Amino acid sequence: MNLVDRAEASVPPLAALVVAVLAVSTSAILVRWSGAPSIVKAFYRVLFTTLLLAPFAFTRYGTALRSLSARDLLVAGGSGLALALHFATWFESLRWTTVAASVTLVQSQPVFVAVGATLLLDERVGRTKAAGIAVALVGMVLMSAAEGGGAASRPLYGNALAVVGAVMVAAYYLAGRSLRQRVPLVPYVVVVYGVCAVALFAFVLGDALAAGRALGPTLFDYPTEEWLLFLGMAVGPGIFGHTVFNWALGHLEASVVSVSLLGEPVGSTLLAVVLLSEVPDLLTLAGGAVVLGGIYVTTRAREAEPPDPEDPVGDPTPD
Repeated sequence: MNLVDRAEASVPPLAALVVAVLAVSTSAILVRWSGAPSIVKAFYRVLFTTLLLAPFAFTRYGTALRSLSARDLLVAGGSGLALALHFATWFESLRWTTVAASVTLVQSQPVFVAVGATLLLDERVGRTKAAGIAVALVGMVLMSAAEGGGAASRPLYGNALAVVGAVMVAAYYLAGRSLRQRVPLVPYVVVVYGVCAVALFAFVLGDALAAGRALGPTLFDYPTEEWLLFLGMAVGPGIFGHTVFNWALGHLEASVVSVSLLGEPVGSTLLAVVLLSEVPDLLTLAGGAVVLGGIYVTTRAREAEPPDPEDPVGDPTPD
């Protein structure tokens, strides 16, 4: 057993899960603290995560990376593009709506995965799953009607962007799930994140050209605090959040991990109250509770179905 394996064996899975929930709960706060353009924040979040994971991927999983076929790379490209659209829309949503609304709505991706799998992959819709989807949609309508308690400048627009972000991360999941079944976690994430970073760079370039700005200042003209926030987004939510969630799936029941994901909206909302003095209104809280209930029912219904051989064990949202 090498050093990495010994380190993994010494970590209690439940403790790792708690760390992951806390880490992903900081994502929205770090995004809000940064004053950089949303698309730039998203680019560096993904780029730094990729650079941190790449050495480990190439040294330990070089064979898996070299064995990827042209079809695999094409699938990874589609998955990475969907992920780039997820980050772009979700980061932008945090400019216009509350942390509570944005994080809860973007976490509704299991609902859209269920809908997409039904429409595209002919998965059956049982009564329980249909009920969960319906409940979550009702909660989204309630949240969209909320005014944000004065903490949101354009809540309806921001909420809509968060829903688009949820749809895009569901597309990322559905596009890459067959590849994820055959490729280990770290090389899969590095390839998909690499494509995602390239796509986000193209978005940054297009945005700069459209606004008549020079690319250099758009990418590099930031104080030290901003660079620390970019790195924090990668290390916290990226490495200790998303990657640890995926690691936990190999050591805990999927139901435990999926339910723990519902802790991110709760944790982010509490952190926003303390660190941003952002108190959501009652309609946002009520709608959020309904959405989380619908996500829980939908997720448990999918887990109760017979396993799909093309479906990976799991792939939590990468926020």
